[in-house]
Amino acid sequence: MAKQPHLLVEAGDLTDIALVPGDPGRVDRIADHCDDHTVVASNREYKLVNATYEGRELTLCSTGIGSPSAAIAAEELSAVGVETVLRVGTTGALQSDIEIGDMIVATGAAKDEGTTKRYESATVPAVPDYEVLSTLTETANEHDAPVHVGPIATDDAFYAETDEYVNSWEDAGLLAVEMEAAALFTIARRKGMRAGAICTVDGNLVEGTQKGETEDEELPEKAKDNVARAIEISLETATRL
Repeated sequence: MAKQPHLLVEAGDLTDIALVPGDPGRVDRIADHCDDHTVVASNREYKLVNATYEGRELTLCSTGIGSPSAAIAAEELSAVGVETVLRVGTTGALQSDIEIGDMIVATGAAKDEGTTKRYESATVPAVPDYEVLSTLTETANEHDAPVHVGPIATDDAFYAETDEYVNSWEDAGLLAVEMEAAALFTIARRKGMRAGAICTVDGNLVEGTQKGETEDEELPEKAKDNVARAIEISLETATRL
């Protein structure tokens, strides 16, 4: 099999499970939590690292921003034999009682993006794999940090999240909005992969708080601590899957 055109990997290069943050810089942060790691490829928004955590071999792969690039990553990861993808990201809260720094485990994602519509009807649900979801939730609940479990929204247009959109998401009981989960859940289901997502809240759209320019600037200490905790939870989940 030829190398995949975006990830620049081929069958045998990666492991069976991949942690998939959006930010290539977060690949490095996750790698720092591992026992050892080796860079496999780096191209555009995609950085891939193979690592070992507590004896579990795993892959780290950034997806970039948004569902189009996340779908490309999921397609090419599947093509080279990855069986499970676990999103480790950040998200904007949609309920007033969710604080910056809290963590959210997604039970499903509203398809408020355009990518999945090219694959299937919008009425087909974008949901995580049950085993991944339950393992992620159990692992998160073992940590001393606020964790919310429920549905989220995936949106394409960061700067077009108007009050009307935010209010409709809030009224629907959605916990947060981010930009990749629906695509990852959809591609994974269609490819016979497993998927899940845990995200740390970096702003609250209902309360009018937004992320800053960099991760160091955008997050108070609680949120920085819980980004690290979400990384630990995802790595521990990988060892149990």
